[in-house]
Amino acid sequence: MSVARPMQDLVMQVVAELNPTLPDPVQMKSGAAAALYGRSGVLDSMALVSLVVALEQLIEEEYGINVALADERAVSQSSSPFRTVGSLAAYAESRMQEAKRS
Repeated sequence: MSVARPMQDLVMQVVAELNPTLPDPVQMKSGAAAALYGRSGVLDSMALVSLVVALEQLIEEEYGINVALADERAVSQSSSPFRTVGSLAAYAESRMQEAKRS
């Protein structure tokens, strides 16, 4: 059995794969603080959907857990989990832990 990588690594992998398709790529060198979506983010809504779907698939491949990251819970938060690489990784990790418990 392989050891699953940290969630931030998974988010960074998906961003790196998406970057060549973006007119204004995500600044990967910023690490967890790299802006994704929102006021300072570079992703439009379609790129965000692509990122979320790819991340959900990668989480299932790496961890064997099916999670839904784009739902009413994500949208209703006062601070969007899609703002930065770090916030998305933390949100995905929390959703994954919830899925493990249920």
